[in-house]
Amino acid sequence: MPKVRHYADLAATLAGLMWLAVFWSISISARLGSLEPTLAALFGLGTLILVSFVHRPFRVLLRRYHVRKRRTEMWMHILALPLTLAFLIGMFIEIVFTPPSGEQKMLLFNILATGGWGVFVLTLLSKWVMHRFSTRQQRGA
Repeated sequence: MPKVRHYADLAATLAGLMWLAVFWSISISARLGSLEPTLAALFGLGTLILVSFVHRPFRVLLRRYHVRKRRTEMWMHILALPLTLAFLIGMFIEIVFTPPSGEQKMLLFNILATGGWGVFVLTLLSKWVMHRFSTRQQRGA
């Protein structure tokens, strides 16, 4: 696998982890009644974005096709699917039990987003393992 794909996988994984930190900090802030955890997470996110725009090697690396493709896959795993599932599960809970509060809805989304990120990472690891075995078999044959 070319080196740029490894960088793309790493960039997408770290970006997903960074956004999960922001999502979870919102839940923690809502629970504590304080904006400090969210502000700290947003400050960290802003710092990483600033570094990636200012530092030339990162900027060149993040423009490549594979990085954009992997980041799109990551967004599908941690945002699109969890939002849809949280909406559907929240409707089911509201119909069957009682309407969940805003904190509970955000917690449900965070749990689903974290699970989606885990699936994304496991998918990348399985692709990497399959590629390693296929290149090893091609070299041996």
